[in-house]
Amino acid sequence: MPLVLPAQISAFDARVDAAVERWRGNRLTDRLFYTASAAADHGVLWFVLCAGRAGLGDDAAVYAGVRAAVAELVQSAVVNLGIKALFRRVRPIYEGLRPHGFRVPRTSSFPSGHASASFCAAVLLAEGTVFGPLLFVLAAVVAFSRIYVKIHHASDVIGGVVIGLAFGVLVRVIVPLP
Repeated sequence: MPLVLPAQISAFDARVDAAVERWRGNRLTDRLFYTASAAADHGVLWFVLCAGRAGLGDDAAVYAGVRAAVAELVQSAVVNLGIKALFRRVRPIYEGLRPHGFRVPRTSSFPSGHASASFCAAVLLAEGTVFGPLLFVLAAVVAFSRIYVKIHHASDVIGGVVIGLAFGVLVRVIVPLP
């Protein structure tokens, strides 16, 4: 049975979608957000950044990259096999052709796995590096892209962000950098 939400959440999602609708169809924003969304499919963007962090050479960087990659695998399983199965929320309705050969997932809309993966990775990869702010900006772009491309409702993305931040912080506490 699909998830039934309180009217306030549905109204919030509708207001955000209406605001974002004004940006859709612009060549620049389409390219940015469809690219960000596609690049983060299956966590590929974040695994590349994990490998990049590990490739910086010293033991702490290798540890940080491997820790983040393992955490991404675990959080993905928790979100995609566990939490999404509990909610089974229907994705936003999109009529028309999606630009750029975009893939539409078949899983529950809540929570956004892209948002949870992005913020979990940002929390873990940012630790001990000057690139932290850039990682969080990238995570925000990926998370917002899911609303822009109309694959998730805004509340799905917020839920994913909260889960990703919490999971990343939990991993930092349980498995601290050396």
